[in-house]
Amino acid sequence: MLLLPGSVWAQGFWEQFSYEGLRLSGIGVDVGPVWSNRLTTGPVGALRIDFGHFAPKVRVLVSASYFRREFRQEEIDEFERQLENIIDDPSVTIDLGAITWADYGLALDFHYLFEPARRVRPYAGLGLGLHLRNGSGDAISGTFVEGALDMVDVGLIGSLGLEIGLTRSLVLTADARGEATTELLLASVRGGITYRLPHKDSR
Repeated sequence: MLLLPGSVWAQGFWEQFSYEGLRLSGIGVDVGPVWSNRLTTGPVGALRIDFGHFAPKVRVLVSASYFRREFRQEEIDEFERQLENIIDDPSVTIDLGAITWADYGLALDFHYLFEPARRVRPYAGLGLGLHLRNGSGDAISGTFVEGALDMVDVGLIGSLGLEIGLTRSLVLTADARGEATTELLLASVRGGITYRLPHKDSR
């Protein structure tokens, strides 16, 4: 069968991708501050699981994260104004107090490794995020406001990171990531450590 040059290139490109390199390759943790457009700044922690490579320089990483932060005062003020407009009674003043959002996140990242075989390995990544958020506060407990803040959200992730091998098994990680979800814009800088499982053909 005669293959055109473009077909040969396309065939060679797709042959790079394989499920053979996908396997549990490392487990790590990282922590750092998280910023958002609606919540106060605070810490976020994550568990990272490396599932290996599905292309020579592309790996798959799954992470689970958690943070709990209060809404900024301007956000709470806006909630209160909206509720007062619904009631439509000038004599009523609403004070919601502090409102928090707990965020349970799950992310699937694809990292492109610029120097996959060296001790210092920078990478860039794209991924998808899934978030389960739970709203809480003394004044909104059991109300429709609390119910409205309990939700499932999705996001698009971009990341830049650096790994530094301490030993064959231990790796320091530094990661800057941003995520756009339906309800929040998130940015974080995290540092941590990963334990790499030994493989004879590890990259």
